[in-house]
Amino acid sequence: MKARIYQPAKTAMQSGRGRTHHWILECEPTAGKSPDPLMGWASSSDMNRQWRLRFDSREAAEAYAEKRGISYTVEEPSPRRFRPKSYAANFKWDRPS
Repeated sequence: MKARIYQPAKTAMQSGRGRTHHWILECEPTAGKSPDPLMGWASSSDMNRQWRLRFDSREAAEAYAEKRGISYTVEEPSPRRFRPKSYAANFKWDRPS
């Protein structure tokens, strides 16, 4: 079994950075999804896709994976770019449209 450890990015619906400070350990899929013959929904026989564990730190997630013999890869979060903006810039007469 192979897993990945990552820190989730904020969704497009969030203005703040809530729920992005923890680390996630989830199993990488081993089998693809296929349509269910009765309903046509996407289904998979891979039960490891259903679990996702949340940890307070990266080290805790790595320790959990090592203790249970799970091979893992760590994906570092991309650095956050802060672009300062001023409210008055919305009303400049020569701003690009």
